[in-house]
Amino acid sequence: MIKQSSLRAALSLVALTAAACSHEFPAAPSGLAPNATAAAPSATDDAGATYAVIGDMPYGPAKLDSLPQLIALINHDPAVQLVIHVGDIKAGSNSNCSDTYFATIKGLFDTFQDPLVYTIGDNEWTDCHVFAKHNGLYTPTERLQAIRTLFFPVPGQTLGLAPRAVFSQARDSDHSQYVENVWWSQSDVMFAALDITGSFNDLAPWSSAPLPWLVTPADMPADWANFPSQADEFAARTRADSDLIAHTFATATERHARGVVLAFQADMWDPAEQVKDPATFGAGYDAVVHQIGTLAAQFGRPVLLLEGDSHVWRVDTPFTPGSPLFTMHPNTPVAPNVTRLVVDGSSSPTSYTRLTLNPARNAQLFTLTRVPLVPGQ
Repeated sequence: MIKQSSLRAALSLVALTAAACSHEFPAAPSGLAPNATAAAPSATDDAGATYAVIGDMPYGPAKLDSLPQLIALINHDPAVQLVIHVGDIKAGSNSNCSDTYFATIKGLFDTFQDPLVYTIGDNEWTDCHVFAKHNGLYTPTERLQAIRTLFFPVPGQTLGLAPRAVFSQARDSDHSQYVENVWWSQSDVMFAALDITGSFNDLAPWSSAPLPWLVTPADMPADWANFPSQADEFAARTRADSDLIAHTFATATERHARGVVLAFQADMWDPAEQVKDPATFGAGYDAVVHQIGTLAAQFGRPVLLLEGDSHVWRVDTPFTPGSPLFTMHPNTPVAPNVTRLVVDGSSSPTSYTRLTLNPARNAQLFTLTRVPLVPGQ
């Protein structure tokens, strides 16, 4: 059990709009572990649910040492039924991108007692290069393939000691490599986890050499051409993400769902990133921001975005005209029903966020509570 002092220290209770019902997951995929939870309508369709949301963790040795403590805190929260990690399992620069490091994190993820949905961050693939990031002589798309192999061994199955079945784009012939893009339903709320990353959504350069590369750049591995190019990767992933966003809202509308939750790594409203290269920032994020805002406005019910990337816990409304974030992307649709959570990460105090679905409360679909590892932080 979480100590009452820790719960009293939980910060910033946030209520959003609407009610929820239903509990749905897909049938068990082929190869699902014997202890995995497959889809079965719950006997308590009107019951609420609580998730733990984390991300940008661990950054550096100190955070790596504290990750088991955070996992233990979440494991001992009796309300939590599922954990979402919004990506970045290492620091962005001067940091290890090796298979050994990734295996260490996978081993820790395997100690979550609840199902764990993990969506990939830029630090574990996009930033895995020598140029600018000093993360080793890697080709980023090779690291992406390594992450997929290790963390998504069974398409349509979450991580954790009690894995749960989810829908995966791995079963979509148009996007079959995007095993990390998944969706499911809980308490009549549609959830989707997508590979949308920082570093301008993988438009930040991998090398100091200008494109096209007619010979191997000095800061790229000799076998770089054996893996998808940056341009090809971005184009394919953009299509996959766009299709999943559209599918999620279409399904939510068809089923009269109470709300939609999208989880991904990128902070698409980070002024510190935009100022570095406004044109590339816009090229990476303008289209997806416009799509989410347009579909959320049409949906009309509560939409929650779960993000990391900028590392400071906050809740805001980027599609509301009064928000300072509203003008960061041109022609932003007006969608005041969208709320955004950015989780703690990097050097910020370690915490998780309790996301509670409240189907019995017409005025409060989502409740967000920050739970620090160290009370009072």
